[in-house]
Amino acid sequence: MTDLKANPFFLDEEQIKWVEETLASMSSEEKIGQMFCPVGGNTQEDYLKEFVGEFHPGAMMYRPMPAKEIQKTHRVLQEASRIPLLLGANLESGGNGICADGTYFARPMGAAATDDPVQAYRLGAIAGKEAQAVGCNWSFAPICDLDMNFRNPITNVRTYGSDQQRVTSFVKEQLKGLKEYGIAAAVKHFPGDGVDERDQHLVSTVNSLSVEEYDRTYGAVWKEVIDAGTLSVMAGHIMQPAYSKYLNPQLNDEDVLPATLSKELLQGLLRGKLGFNGMIVTDATPMVGFNTFMKRSEAIVTAINAGCDMILFNKDIREDYQSVRDALMDGRLSKERVDEACTRILAMKAAMRLHTAKAAGTLVPDEKALDAVGCAEHKKWTDECADAAITLVKDTQHLLPISPQTYKKIRLYLLEDRAGGGFKDGEGAVGVIKQKLEQEGFEVSLFDYNKPDFQEMFEGGAADIQGKFDLAVYVACIDTASNQSVRRIDWLHLMAADAPWFVQEVPALFISVANPYHLVDAPMIKTFINAYTPNEEVIAQVVEKIMGRSAFRGVNPVDPFCGIWGAEF
Repeated sequence: MTDLKANPFFLDEEQIKWVEETLASMSSEEKIGQMFCPVGGNTQEDYLKEFVGEFHPGAMMYRPMPAKEIQKTHRVLQEASRIPLLLGANLESGGNGICADGTYFARPMGAAATDDPVQAYRLGAIAGKEAQAVGCNWSFAPICDLDMNFRNPITNVRTYGSDQQRVTSFVKEQLKGLKEYGIAAAVKHFPGDGVDERDQHLVSTVNSLSVEEYDRTYGAVWKEVIDAGTLSVMAGHIMQPAYSKYLNPQLNDEDVLPATLSKELLQGLLRGKLGFNGMIVTDATPMVGFNTFMKRSEAIVTAINAGCDMILFNKDIREDYQSVRDALMDGRLSKERVDEACTRILAMKAAMRLHTAKAAGTLVPDEKALDAVGCAEHKKWTDECADAAITLVKDTQHLLPISPQTYKKIRLYLLEDRAGGGFKDGEGAVGVIKQKLEQEGFEVSLFDYNKPDFQEMFEGGAADIQGKFDLAVYVACIDTASNQSVRRIDWLHLMAADAPWFVQEVPALFISVANPYHLVDAPMIKTFINAYTPNEEVIAQVVEKIMGRSAFRGVNPVDPFCGIWGAEF
């Protein structure tokens, strides 16, 4: 039974009346639509009106696009919908999660490296203010996962690290920043990612902790986040076998399901033991991790019956809607369960006062509000966070600071995803570092990944390297990305031509502006810096620090040595 007066809704009598009257006025088709959050792509006004008219979605999400365009799209959607929509975005790192021209403040791990929860509040406030400006009202963030496994390709810098106290305090501050601007959060990914080394986009992952270990770590984080009043929780395609079998001793190993399909985890753990009374939304259901346990038509219905109130994204929207229609007709899904899910969704909207904003015509502000997107204050905060986050992990060769007098000739290696044909000189935030080093008076030669020097690879020895440059600088931008099985350095496959084989002849400096774990592949490099976020403010601050004009202030939110013997030397 949903308690609309209790945490997290805290509805008054007027709000409860709106929920009850709205539910009573809804057709079966509207109730089905309310339980879906499709992903948007088309921004044509006529298409949007027809889409809302046909499917009656309870929510929608668009990927980042220019602020003016996404604001217009959100306005059309809200005007076309009888019931106000939740309009979502991955506001994980700032306003750039919804606006292509928004502020890229910091990856959560960058905020955590400052060891100052104010930076998490600023992350939420910047994301909230810029989202509010374009009519976005629902954040698929913060992330309260614990980055326990350095091999995990998807948690990584998206988390606040591995320390549960820091994660808890930073998540709660991010929630405050979002709430200040009227943005509700879908905290993710329940029951908790970061133990496994795999990606839910590719396979259902496993949180393999014992019940006692889970209660002490993830469970403690979730309890505080729930008590803080989060309106919605995103369930992941993540199994927690120990808790599933603890709550249902009759369950066989082969019957354990990911949270999105598991009554044990959603009803027994999340709603029961942890006391969550709000709205549960699935993680994206096109992910492989959702679709391999049963036919998709069954999975959609099973997710709702298990306790998910809203389905995120579709493979085929008509197929998914029909799956719910069929289940309602043949009794596999009860009218009572649909009404319960819709009640929670409507209660969330009432708690956000979307119904009153709808009546006042203020769900989406006017174009003047766009002045907040990428504003000067947000840029200033971004620079301050970068300054405080950058972490000197080690400098056992006492290399720093550097200058053109000590290391005139620099060989620059830009390590990144090269599937698109290689890094182009000066492209992107990390490309700026070449220009900045040259402005400092260094002579910089960029390793050309399109045309490696075969003579250097097979005919050039140590003396040849020493004659060409005084210092090797590696800048790695291997950021987290979905649908990836690993996020590691991929040295050139021909003799690892870009690897630092020469460190006994020429010193090397490594700067990672994303993944903090590259010492697993480059432990031989004696000077290593983690910067966490590939934005221009971070690059500028890195140069200030390696030149000795600014102190390193960041702390390690995770173990950058990956528990590997020798990486600290």
